[in-house]
Amino acid sequence: MYDLVVRSRRTVTPDGERPLAVAVRDGRIASLHDHAAPLDAAEDVDLRDLALLPGLVDTHVHVNEPGRTHWEGFATATRAAAAGGVTTIVDMPLNALPPTVSVAALEAKLAAAGGRCHVDVGFWGGAVPGNLKELRPLHDRGVRGFKCFMSPSGVDEFPELGLGEIRRVMTELAGFGGLLVVHAEDPALLTGCAGPGYAAFLDSRPEAAERGAVEQVVRLARETGARAHILHVSGAGCLDVLEAARAEGLPVTAETCPHYLTLTAEDVPDGDTAYKCCPPIRSAANRDRLWDGLARGVLDCVVTDHSPSTADLKVPDFAAAWGGVSSLQLGLRAVWTEASRRGHGLGDVVRWMSAAPARLAGLRGKGGIEPGNDADLVAFDPDSAEPVDARRLHHKNPVTPYQGRRLRGAVLTTWLRGRPADDVPHGTFLLGA
Repeated sequence: MYDLVVRSRRTVTPDGERPLAVAVRDGRIASLHDHAAPLDAAEDVDLRDLALLPGLVDTHVHVNEPGRTHWEGFATATRAAAAGGVTTIVDMPLNALPPTVSVAALEAKLAAAGGRCHVDVGFWGGAVPGNLKELRPLHDRGVRGFKCFMSPSGVDEFPELGLGEIRRVMTELAGFGGLLVVHAEDPALLTGCAGPGYAAFLDSRPEAAERGAVEQVVRLARETGARAHILHVSGAGCLDVLEAARAEGLPVTAETCPHYLTLTAEDVPDGDTAYKCCPPIRSAANRDRLWDGLARGVLDCVVTDHSPSTADLKVPDFAAAWGGVSSLQLGLRAVWTEASRRGHGLGDVVRWMSAAPARLAGLRGKGGIEPGNDADLVAFDPDSAEPVDARRLHHKNPVTPYQGRRLRGAVLTTWLRGRPADDVPHGTFLLGA
């Protein structure tokens, strides 16, 4: 007797897309069967020709609670995640107050999140000046790794690290197998934004700043042996550096984000700072090269970098506005829209947005429809197409550059460990190795 059976002629597994019945017991995938196999279950759902995906894993989400819950919070962020087919998020250590740079700060975050999560949640710790001795205790308490900035973060309570400090952090992490995830922009190559428009903002954060910082991280990974992950690659000029590091066998991985794969600098409307993020959205030609890097495996995964703020901080001046794109509920649809246009299939999207992020964060039991994994499942209509209406988003502040944009796909049902991810939060904390 199974608790749930979900059938689909388009079940996306690590072995490809095929007709299957997925049998669930006690929150896990118990077995896979032929699509029409007779199975005894408390509930049997037949999606017919709709797709069945594993729940997505988004390892780059700024929830901001506690401290800046008016920007976002665990209740709203995880509802948005579930509505977008995301069943696991990993929370960034900023922009919460306090930031997650000590065990005490992590405990404060766990207390704030308790009973409020509609999906499962893991946590990154932070590496900042002066907290070197906190890294091992945070690791032992269960954070998935540590984030640092090479350039100013935008909030005073989470300062950037200099290269000498990063070397010391990576040496410390190498001692216990920890992972450093890096906002890689070289501050020496960043300039002040010379005007209110997007062109001035783009000029102030050149691609060379990204490439130079990635080169520095690769060198430190070579010297220390520590694992490093490059966050939100926007500049295609980084790809050859990353490809060479991979060929050398260095433990360096990288991600990009839906907005870099779907939006372009040429299309940014005057004054529409919903498009502002750091590093910035670049040209259409650059976007094509990012897709090539993703297809060739130079970029490992696609995650949102959901970084919201209140609407009043998105003033129509690119020099002064808060930088961050909110897309947690829309990432799957945005990527599928562009991926399908370029000839990629749902299996590719699942690999980039579920399997690879789960592997990055060491999340066992997540990222694929296979026996033994958590029954995190998504019923998805890949052929639906509707314009985005920000008023229907669950983000606390539904400011989005996708407003009015016609995106393909619709998430119809999301199951978290075999139960619908609905109004009753039953997400758990993913702590530990």
